[in-house]
Amino acid sequence: MKEVYTEKQAEDFLASRGFGIVEGFFVSRKKDLRKIIVMLGFPLVIKVSGKQIVHKNKVDGVITGVRSYASLEKSFEKLMRIPGASGVMIQRQLSGKEFLLGIKETPEFGKVIAFGAGGIHTEEKKDVSFRAINFFKEKDALEMISEINDAKKVSNLERNKIKEILLHLVEFARRYPRVYELDINPLINGKIVDARIVFHNI
Repeated sequence: MKEVYTEKQAEDFLASRGFGIVEGFFVSRKKDLRKIIVMLGFPLVIKVSGKQIVHKNKVDGVITGVRSYASLEKSFEKLMRIPGASGVMIQRQLSGKEFLLGIKETPEFGKVIAFGAGGIHTEEKKDVSFRAINFFKEKDALEMISEINDAKKVSNLERNKIKEILLHLVEFARRYPRVYELDINPLINGKIVDARIVFHNI
């Protein structure tokens, strides 16, 4: 068995190691929803959370464009009915290009890093680039970005942000050998919106 971090656990872990995270709150009680509105405002994204829920979109576990308390309450009730739900994550909704980043341990190449088009249509687009982490350098990060159609029109500022995040992610993978798998999807404007980490057991 491997140890799986929920979205909140994964994002806290990454934030404490220098990654930019979109502010969000884990909520398991309906009575706490009004506090979230005061802290975040609208529009909001609300996502189901649970250790056994791997792909939120496959269980209709993501609701975007929440713009009122009534809508937030209704969304909360709907997501909490999903089997395995322990609560929800609520975040301010961002706009911008969505990208995915990931780490996966493979028998052939050791740890591999992925970068590509993110969001709910990731599997349909299949616009992803991979590199082995062992000999990863800055030029590899730039090449990966240039290979992705969705990244070809981003600004130089955003391209540089993505490059730095890829390099940071490689260093992270080298520093934490227990990480078996890491999924970040999406990354928007250099901020992690959703993440999941799987660790080898000690």
